[in-house]
Amino acid sequence: MDSNQSSMAGTRGRLASLIVLCCLLACKMPDDKVLPRNQSLPLFNPHVSDFICEIESNKVPPIDAQAEDWFLEARALEDPEIFVEDRDYRKIIDLTRQAAERSHWKAMLNLASLYVEGRDPLYGEEEAVQLVEKAMRLGVPAAYDRMGTYYANGTGVNGDITRAYAFWQKAAQMGNPQAMDFLSDKLNVGPANEGAGYWANIPVAIKMMECAFSQGYGPVAYNLSYMYASPRMATGRVSGPRTPETKALALKVLHEGVAFGCEKCANKLTIEFGDPFDLANMLVPYIDKARAERYGVLSRALGFNPNRRFPNLDKILPLPPADLPPWDGQRKSLLDAAMGVRPPPATPQPSAASLLQKPYFLAAD
Repeated sequence: MDSNQSSMAGTRGRLASLIVLCCLLACKMPDDKVLPRNQSLPLFNPHVSDFICEIESNKVPPIDAQAEDWFLEARALEDPEIFVEDRDYRKIIDLTRQAAERSHWKAMLNLASLYVEGRDPLYGEEEAVQLVEKAMRLGVPAAYDRMGTYYANGTGVNGDITRAYAFWQKAAQMGNPQAMDFLSDKLNVGPANEGAGYWANIPVAIKMMECAFSQGYGPVAYNLSYMYASPRMATGRVSGPRTPETKALALKVLHEGVAFGCEKCANKLTIEFGDPFDLANMLVPYIDKARAERYGVLSRALGFNPNRRFPNLDKILPLPPADLPPWDGQRKSLLDAAMGVRPPPATPQPSAASLLQKPYFLAAD
């Protein structure tokens, strides 16, 4: 072998060694180099035997006080009662971005939504996905739920419903109530439903619903009330007739759901108290038009603004057998009382005696 051949052989040897080394390094690449959107997750399994309730608020990072002020100011500017055409989206985006830059996880997800909606022409779906990934790195359960939605809709990623369910499952296991509500609805199927033999898992569905409801997530109360009113077997088949106890529990869940902002709960109780579809199976103890009217006001208010919450609901609309407190019939007074809004103090008027007193100072003229 001449010197040229020897040199070429040595070069090939060094190149082969370099390739092997690169392959070994690639095989040992740590998981933090994989984009969160591409991480490997277990496939969704509807047949799990149990569900452990985790609370989302225990998983999220602390929120900076200044970032929270910016976030709340932005939310106020985007209030549903302000017409979309009248909202200052430039200011909303700036405030939300300032909060997001200080790792305010809710602001990150809101800013991602603003990007997807096209509110900022300089940013789009890819930047939205990156924001959600940033929140995922912080361990935010809601970010995993959002990534599942992005895969389901093909938003910034290639649509993949299998991966979507994997992300939703991960979010639910981490404590996200929205993911629990969604997945529990998929497991809550009766024997007559298509695919019931594969999907039905009533015990786990109920545990997911109860976990979400315990976190103050109102929408899940509607389905949970049905589970309580008519107990079901694991296969989805009703295990027995409604009883006074099961109906009372279902009624309580619906009522608390209204306090948590569940429009469907308020609408159902409007019908139950006012004009039930089935008198034999009604959840309420008796027809009560006055209660129905108040639930109707709350239902319409939530339909217009789903962000409303009614922490003082029991003070203006307690469940039977408690008597209804007085109400002047005005929508605003009922909503303010239910939300705990205090009216501004009245300006004191001068008394007749004070008007007779001489002023301390003479008028300028």
